[in-house]
Order: sequence, then structure tokens, then C-alpha cells
Amino acid sequence: MSIPEYARANFNALLRAAARGDLALVECADAMTGEPRYVICAIARDRADYVITPFGHLAPGNPYEAYEPPRTSPDPGEPAPARE
Repeated sequence: MSIPEYARANFNALLRAAARGDLALVECADAMTGEPRYVICAIARDRADYVITPFGHLAPGNPYEAYEPPRTSPDPGEPAPARE
């Protein structure tokens, strides 16, 4: 599986913000549920204003239960094998 260009661009922007010390953890509300989310954001200045660019939220609970590693399939057209 190839990582899409938008994801690479966002990741590189995140790395640049981290190198400059321009990252913050911001409490936001989920747009659908209103639940609190803790979002990794880049913070920049635009004259007297701050510009906050969200990159993603931290997974609640155990992130090892929320995500699975990428799976490989024998043929690019075939679905990945089912997890047991």
C-alpha cells in the first residue's frame, strides 16, 4: 500500500512545525459528537493572530486496540487475508 501524497505533505509539515517548536496539543470538540478531542496542531502567527492547523487527534484508550498494521495481500487486486 502506498501512502498518498496529501498524507506525506501533512507529515512533512508536521515535522517542520516540530523542528521549529510550533506544535501544541489543543483541546477541541468533535464536530459530529461534541466529545472532547486532543488534537496535535501546528501554531503559526499571522500578524497579531494565531493560525492553528490541526493534524490529527490522539487516540483515546489503548491505541494498539484502535489501529492495525498494514496487511499485505498476495495479489494487488485481491483483498488482504482476514484476521483471526
